[in-house]
Parts: sequence; C-alpha cells; structure tokens
Amino acid sequence: MDTKYKRVLIKLSGEAVLGTDIAEYTTNEKGEKVVKSLPIIDRKKLDRISKEIKKVSDMGVEVGIVFGGGNIWRGGKLGEGFDRTRADHMGMLATVINSIALSETLEHMGVCTRVMSSVEMPQFAEPYITAKAVGYLNKKKVVIFAGGTGISHMTTDTTSVLRGVEIDADVVMLAKNIDAIYTADPRLDPTAKRIERIDYSEILARGLKVIDQTATAYAMENNMPLLLFGLDDPENITKAIVGGTTGTVVEKLN
Repeated sequence: MDTKYKRVLIKLSGEAVLGTDIAEYTTNEKGEKVVKSLPIIDRKKLDRISKEIKKVSDMGVEVGIVFGGGNIWRGGKLGEGFDRTRADHMGMLATVINSIALSETLEHMGVCTRVMSSVEMPQFAEPYITAKAVGYLNKKKVVIFAGGTGISHMTTDTTSVLRGVEIDADVVMLAKNIDAIYTADPRLDPTAKRIERIDYSEILARGLKVIDQTATAYAMENNMPLLLFGLDDPENITKAIVGGTTGTVVEKLN
C-alpha cells in the first residue's frame, strides 16, 4: 500500500490508554492471582494502538513517537500544591513509564524499538541524541522519545514538534481526544464547524486551545506540517499515513 509520508512523528495522548478505576486480575499457570491490567494503562487499548503502529512500520514508514503521560500524572489537576517544576518532573517520569510499556508491547509484536530519553536514566532508556535517533529511523526501528524536552513548563505537544523538526519528519501527527479542530468546542457549541485545513497563524490569533500555542508557533517557525486527528479509533493512524481524510491539517496556507 502506498503511503503519503516516509517519516512521521506521532504524538500519542496518555489518556488514550487510560484504564478503568479498578485493576483486573487473572490466574497464571501456577494458580497464582496476578494483575492483568492496571488502571493507568489499559492493555487492550495499548495493544490496539501498537498493532496500528506495527502496520505502519511494516509499510516501510519510519516512525518516531512521543507518548504523553496524562493517564498517570496531570500536572494541572493533580499537581495542585506542588511546585510547577517538580510537578512537570513527575509528568516527565510518567512519559517514560508509558514509553517503556509501548516499547515492550511493540517488541512482543516483532517490531524493533528504541526508547530514548531526554532525561538521563541509562538503566531504562538511551540518552536522546538526534543523530542516533535518525540512524535508528533509517534502519526502520521505531524510536520512542521519552522524558519530554527534559525542561519543565513544556508540553508534550511542544516536545513532538521539536523532535519532529530535529528528525526531519514529513509531518507531526497529533493524536487527540477530539477528531479535528473546530471553530469552537463541539461538546459545548452545537454550531461549531469542523475545519479541514488551517494556517498556524489563525490558531495563534484565535487562541484555539486544541494544540499548545508554543508548539504551534514552533511548527510555524520551522514550516512543520501538523495533522491533528482523533485516536478514538486507532485505525485512524494508518488512515492518516496513507492519506485518508481524517482530522485537520495545520500548515502555511498563504
């Protein structure tokens, strides 16, 4: 199958794998009760997303991934009373947990991966070095970028655009909990209209919150196309790669 892109950076939201409030248990071959899934990571959701990433990788597309940590730690909500920098540090650690989980799941599916962290923790992940990341991508390894930018006060949207620019991706694909950019929040305004294509400057001028403003400005500065789409159906990842009509494209229009 022909693909629209050769190299992509996919941003996955941590909420996309958020489990239920109650842990599930199963029994192993020894009759011991073991955890099947934890509330913070729903294995079924993670498996579905991983299968689509494998499908894309098998098509020959070079895939980089930034995984958020919102299923584990939301600084804005859980971080009340914490110093902002410390809260962001906890969020960075959450992205490492998700990245390792994704790597393990993909490896079991036969996909060769590398987890690279902007925060040094050599027992868990390689330190992020752009040239090494590009080398892995050239060898068709899926590279998972953990630890955010390594700097507080930066979102994983911004991390995604930064890494996308550094690895010279064709597009940064932002998988969100909404299927496109709208003129207003469609959950609150029934007259909100879906936008197929929009200029970076319009997002900034109108203060649309669906993409982090810093990420949008950096994408505009580096002329990096963005594709925002919904991850309610993980198959949207593959549809976007082959040029299917899904989501909103953010690019320079004039």
